[in-house]
Amino acid sequence: MFEESPLMWAGFFAVVGIALALDLGVLNRSAHRVSTKEALYWTIAWITMAMGFAGVVYSLYGVTKATDFVTAYLIEESLSVDNLFVFVLVFRFFKVEDKYQHRVLFWGVLGAIVMRAIFIFAGVALLNQFHWITYIFGAFLIYTGVKLLFGGETEEADFAENLGVKLVKRFFPVSQNYDGQKFFTIENGKRFATPLFLVLVVVEITDLIFAVDSIPAVLAVSNDVFIVFTSNIFAIMGLRSLYFLLADVVERFVHLKTGLAFILAFVGVKMILAGINEAWKIPSPVSLAVVVGILTISIIASLVLQPKEATKPEGEKAN
Repeated sequence: MFEESPLMWAGFFAVVGIALALDLGVLNRSAHRVSTKEALYWTIAWITMAMGFAGVVYSLYGVTKATDFVTAYLIEESLSVDNLFVFVLVFRFFKVEDKYQHRVLFWGVLGAIVMRAIFIFAGVALLNQFHWITYIFGAFLIYTGVKLLFGGETEEADFAENLGVKLVKRFFPVSQNYDGQKFFTIENGKRFATPLFLVLVVVEITDLIFAVDSIPAVLAVSNDVFIVFTSNIFAIMGLRSLYFLLADVVERFVHLKTGLAFILAFVGVKMILAGINEAWKIPSPVSLAVVVGILTISIIASLVLQPKEATKPEGEKAN
């Protein structure tokens, strides 16, 4: 299962650990609203680190693994953009101030790393042990793609009924008031969870549900634990900065969901074909080209073919 050297694993965790320490321990010690410029710099930094890591993979292990890394990274990152819309709804529902959103997403990412590690290692173990799991994962991806294509628009949700919220309220008394960026507070000598902790739990549950789709998608690209795990974590680590960069415009990407549906269906077919006959396996460069092509078309279509907003007749005034 572990073909890469311990040094590569150590290098990867060193990069992630240093970045996390700089992020929360140095650059974001105090709560503040993340500006678009700051989010842009961090987004560029994470993409640069990911592509630099892909270059290291290429130099040590060849073009196939490097291409698989980039393909898996793009799939995870593009699926994450769709997930950003849910984060927008969560923060809007709980009325979280902008300056506290970074803290929630930071700890949410740490939880996501742990969950992704469990999902990825378990998924690869299943694929290596039971070949027929390949067909189940492939069929699930095709089904998810079709469901996403015809599933309609995402609606405002009542997150007060979220499973995570119900679990927290079952085990902790919950304060009605925020206490800055604290997840727990003391009121009348008693310990309470704050609404910000509820938001964190909802974000974690959302990512858990999201991982059910995304992990099989990247496993369709490669069953190499190192490639799947590192590409996934690089994408997840860049999710926070991507959120602050796109939060105000994410709703404009109206055709991205269609593109994601086709990507999921494509990797599902790819997985099934490779399972039936190794000779039918779609080459890594072709997979990368298809993913990039679909993403490019869906993004351009979203920017160019914006739906027309209803306009009021000239001279009409709002009551």
